[in-house]
Amino acid sequence: MTLLNADQTALRDAVRELAQEKIAPRAAEIDQKGEFPWDIVKLLAEHDFFAAPFPEQYGGLGADMISNLLVIEELSRVCATSGLIPAVQELGALPLLHGGTDEQKQRWLPDLAAGKKLAAFALTEAGAGSDAASMRTRATRTDDGAAWILNGEKRFISQGDVADIVAVFAQTDDSPETRKAHRHVTCFYVEKGTPGFTSPRVEHKMGIRGSTTAELAFQDARVSDANRVGAVGDGWALAMKTFERSRTGIGAQAVGIAQGALDVAAKYATERKQFGRPIGDFQMISAMLADMATQTEAARQLLYAAAERIDAGDMHAARWASMAKLFCGDTAMSVTTDAVQVLGGYGYTTEYPVERMMRDAKITQLYEGTQQIQRLIIARDLLASLR
Repeated sequence: MTLLNADQTALRDAVRELAQEKIAPRAAEIDQKGEFPWDIVKLLAEHDFFAAPFPEQYGGLGADMISNLLVIEELSRVCATSGLIPAVQELGALPLLHGGTDEQKQRWLPDLAAGKKLAAFALTEAGAGSDAASMRTRATRTDDGAAWILNGEKRFISQGDVADIVAVFAQTDDSPETRKAHRHVTCFYVEKGTPGFTSPRVEHKMGIRGSTTAELAFQDARVSDANRVGAVGDGWALAMKTFERSRTGIGAQAVGIAQGALDVAAKYATERKQFGRPIGDFQMISAMLADMATQTEAARQLLYAAAERIDAGDMHAARWASMAKLFCGDTAMSVTTDAVQVLGGYGYTTEYPVERMMRDAKITQLYEGTQQIQRLIIARDLLASLR
C-alpha cells in the first residue's frame, strides 16, 4: 500500500482546499454552459498547480509522478473539467520533455510550467482512432529543408482550440518499410496563429462539457524545422512514450470522479430518511457504499503503484499505465452509476452533482485509448514477458 509522504500530503491538502472553496461552486455552471473555464486556468496558475511535472530548471517543481496525479485527482473530485486542464497540459508537453532539445525546452516549458500558455496533443483523426498509426495528416519538407508543410485534419483533440502550442503527429514517410517499423510519423509543435492552422469546429459532448474537444485542420500550414521534436520518424515512439505517463493522468481523473461521487452518496445516505431512519442504515444501501469505497481505494492504490513503477523506469511501464487507466476508468463508471442509484430520483437530476459525475466518468473509458485497447496492451506485454 502506498502511503503519501509529508510533501505529497501537503500538496494534496492544498489542492483539496482550493478545489472545495473555489472550484466546486463553479462546477455545475461550467458543465451547464459548456464553456472553457479560463478563470480556473488563472486560478491554477496563481497557485502554481501546473508546475508539478516540469523540471525545476524550466520553472517547474520537478515533482514525482504521484504528486502530479494528486493535483489531477483532487481537482477532478469536484470538477472533472478542471482536473483535465493540468492533465492535458502535461500530455501536450510530454513529447517535448521526452524528445525536445534544450533550446526547444527553454523556448516553451517555462510558460507551460507557469500556466501562461496551454499545450495540447494531436494524434487522433476521424479515420484513425484506436488505429492511430493509419493517420493521413502529412508533413512534406520544403526544398531548402528549413520547414515542413502540413496538410490534414485531427479530431477529438482536448483543448486543441484554446492551446497555444499543439504537438501534432504527421506522416513524413509512407513507404512500406518505414510504416512496418513505425518510422513513418514525426512530431511537430504547431503554434497558435500559424497560417493554415485552424479549428473549424468543437464537439458537443455528453460529459467534461467545459473542456473543449476540437477538430483541427491544416491546409498548407508552414512549420519551421526548429519546431520538429525528435528525429524524423521518431514520432510514433514519442507518442507511445507519452502514453506511458499520460494514461495515469486519466486514471487520476477517474479516481477523483469516483471519490467525489462516493462523497456525495455517503453524505446523502446519512441525511435522507425513509421508513423513519437514514437510508444508509439499510443493508442494501450500506453494502453498495462499502463496495464503492473499496473499489475507489483499490483503484487509487493501483494508480499510485503504477506511478511508482513508471518513475522507477520499470520495463513494463506501458503495462502498468494501461492497467491503471483500465481499472480506474471502469471504477469511475461503476461508482458513479451506483451513486446515482443511492440518490434515487434525486441522483438523476441536476440538483446533485452525481449525474454530472456519471456523464464525466464515461470519457475515462474512451480517451487515451479505449478500455479494449488497454486490455490488448496488457495482454500483449504479459504474454511477451513469458516467452
